[in-house]
Amino acid sequence: MSKSILMLKGKSGSIDDHWLALLKPHFNVTILDTSEHIHASFNPDDFGAILISPDGFLKLQKNSNHKQAVDILNNIDEGVCIANQDGMVLWANRKMDDFFDLVKDAVSERSQKAFGYFTRKFKTHPSSGPPVGKNGLFDDKNLRPRKYSYTDEETNRYFEIIITPMFDAEGHFIQVATVVREATSSRRLQQRIDAIDKAGSELVRLEAENFNTLTVEKRIQLLQDKIIRYATRLLHFDRFVVRLLHRKTNQLEVLFGVDLPGDMDAEVFVGIENNGITGYVAATGRSYICNDPSSDPHYIPGMDGACSTLTVPLRLHDKIIGTINVESQKRSAFSEEDRQMAEIFGRYIAIAVNILDLMVVERHHTTGQAANDLNRQISDPLSNIINDVSTLLEDYIGHDDIRHRLQAVISNADSIKNAMKDVKEGPKGICDIRSHGAVNVKPGFVDKRLLIVDDEEFIRQTIADVVRDYGCIADIARDGREAISLIGQKRYDLVISDIKMPYATGYEVFLATRKMDESIPVILMTAFGYDPDHSIVRANREGLNAVLSKPFKVDQLIHEIQKALKVE
Repeated sequence: MSKSILMLKGKSGSIDDHWLALLKPHFNVTILDTSEHIHASFNPDDFGAILISPDGFLKLQKNSNHKQAVDILNNIDEGVCIANQDGMVLWANRKMDDFFDLVKDAVSERSQKAFGYFTRKFKTHPSSGPPVGKNGLFDDKNLRPRKYSYTDEETNRYFEIIITPMFDAEGHFIQVATVVREATSSRRLQQRIDAIDKAGSELVRLEAENFNTLTVEKRIQLLQDKIIRYATRLLHFDRFVVRLLHRKTNQLEVLFGVDLPGDMDAEVFVGIENNGITGYVAATGRSYICNDPSSDPHYIPGMDGACSTLTVPLRLHDKIIGTINVESQKRSAFSEEDRQMAEIFGRYIAIAVNILDLMVVERHHTTGQAANDLNRQISDPLSNIINDVSTLLEDYIGHDDIRHRLQAVISNADSIKNAMKDVKEGPKGICDIRSHGAVNVKPGFVDKRLLIVDDEEFIRQTIADVVRDYGCIADIARDGREAISLIGQKRYDLVISDIKMPYATGYEVFLATRKMDESIPVILMTAFGYDPDHSIVRANREGLNAVLSKPFKVDQLIHEIQKALKVE
């Protein structure tokens, strides 16, 4: 048993001298006056025995409750302090001590300012007691807690400061309680949401506003440049690849990649097994963070030395149209916040790419059809963005600033939907060919044998009709394999082939033509203006004559044929 004894004096202030005389020779006796405030550091467990009067016992119990309250405050993740009218901090919990050097001047200044505000308000709203509700909490609509913000410029850390008045037992306003919450991460999240929503809106609006003024090549280049710029600047993604799904082959084809030295020509298909994380994400529609590629069963090596990856789907309506795969040489480089931001940005990319997809020839037979398709295709994905952000709102209840910015994202998406309704004309191009009508036969075209290769019947038949009007003989092939077979049977003056087709690609058709006769010109066509397998780059080096990006006009087609056939 401890040799320390605590004797607590009650209201009378007297202690039996007889007891003192008996105890002092044998024990260390500590005497405290319970009529005074007992410091929170006092711990009854330090004593072997406590002698106390009945009225002093009540004071001791109150002190014990006070200690428990202090213990609770010391273990919360927010700074709490009590300040007087001069802004002097009278007490602070441990968390406040942790970052007090950063915020002490701000806390002092704002506590003093709030004290003056509450003092003026209490004078204009006198009451017989403190403005508290039935639950004992501060409750006065005219005297809400004061909220301030503060940013430490040196460390770029952001704090929220909330100050509430305190009252004594008689209801007199005596001090203020200040809560300091570090909101750096939520502030940065708010800024990222802001920036990504703005970037995504510009990405979509670029295509809507320039729908009838840019060539396909320029549209593609602008789209690619913007995606790269926003992904690197806002998401800090330095190494990534965007893939689009080819519905007929189920292959995820490279739209473009940034600083990924891995094998971009490797075939990746939608599938849970044996198609890497990219194929898995496209198959399941779920984003995937890989923090250890060396042990991940889905990972297929891409970037040299990759230590972590993030892959998100490009979602349009309820369908997956592609993926974004990001790789980093840092371990655990990607957070849940990165995933959320990438998914939101991915939705915008899907919408922008889909606008280009709407320019594919077979989808547009009339201008009205184009406008209707555009509005229908854009409306649902924007609604999905609104739904996703609305779900995020539930995760940030109490974070008014973030919720305000998320609401702004929803409003922005709504405004895009309304703007898209104003698009009255769809893109015009090769879809104008059917109404072109007969033209005069060109002498240099007469009896020239052309092979038209495309897996879309409308495209191959339309091009064949046009060149026949100019005097050519046109054969058609439905896919790459059929084209290669025809090239082996007949001698053609020109081959016009799509790049992406079943069984054999346009590049393979080009190689078969070169093998048969290197003098035969070849023109390749692409539906989006992109080069998923680097076919155009390789074919250009090997003698490709031209590339036509769908949709194209009759004049463009005839001009390239004239150049290829070397006729006036």
